[in-house]
Amino acid sequence: MPAAGSSRLYTPAILALAVKLADYPLTADLALSGESRSRTCGSTVAVGLACDSRGAISQTGLLVRACAIGQAAAALFAQGAAGRSEEELRRALLALEHWLTDVGPRPDWPGLDVLEPAIAYPARHGAILLPWKAAIAALGNRRTSG
Repeated sequence: MPAAGSSRLYTPAILALAVKLADYPLTADLALSGESRSRTCGSTVAVGLACDSRGAISQTGLLVRACAIGQAAAALFAQGAAGRSEEELRRALLALEHWLTDVGPRPDWPGLDVLEPAIAYPARHGAILLPWKAAIAALGNRRTSG
């Protein structure tokens, strides 16, 4: 990819979000865990979650091995995950998939406008979806571990 293309993709806002991951460490006290890997680029995201008595996410931890776009997506996920249910995550994931393939509007998740330049880079789409997929896997583990 030419340098000009990467400079449009890796904006200061994307890079600032990637740094925000430090606010969401993956710690052993998070009861639910899930992982996801992109077949496209090899990026991985591990998510740890705690839930409240209603089953909504109350705390999020992340371990992200991805490009800056994947890191930014994970930070956006973590910033908007509190209070969300598994069903809300499933709807958000579907909306993200549609948005990334020009089938639907930008999902109602805070901050996604920052990722808009990545739509033109299909190789980055898998990395963007990883945190939602890993969190859904973690919440699915809640049902199978009891």
